[in-house]
Amino acid sequence: MLLLSLYSVDSQGTTFTFCDHSPRVNCVVDGDTFWYKGRKIRIADIDTAEISRPKCAAEKRLGLRAKTRLYELLNAGSFSLQSIERDKDYFGRDLRIITRNGTSFGDILIREGLAHKWIGRRQTWC
Repeated sequence: MLLLSLYSVDSQGTTFTFCDHSPRVNCVVDGDTFWYKGRKIRIADIDTAEISRPKCAAEKRLGLRAKTRLYELLNAGSFSLQSIERDKDYFGRDLRIITRNGTSFGDILIREGLAHKWIGRRQTWC
């Protein structure tokens, strides 16, 4: 995965919520998608379990845990967004690597068993 640019985000004072309402400005959709300043961002280096259409109960549980953990990470302070070679995905979401002090949020979620490394396709959670 080729990284193109890195830019810091001054998210101090920004509070993320869960995306339960409109408009979506600063909120978490699931474990790998969130809105920041009205832009929908997909974490480019991971895939998390589905919560909207899970294939089994275990997938739904993991998806909800990943969503909560991403919410905690985003609300813990400023972070950086790195663009990659492909700027947007099929759904028009900005594809970004999210880091804080050089540590990828994706790597954290993988270490905690809440995400898989993105390999170009979804993997099973059931």
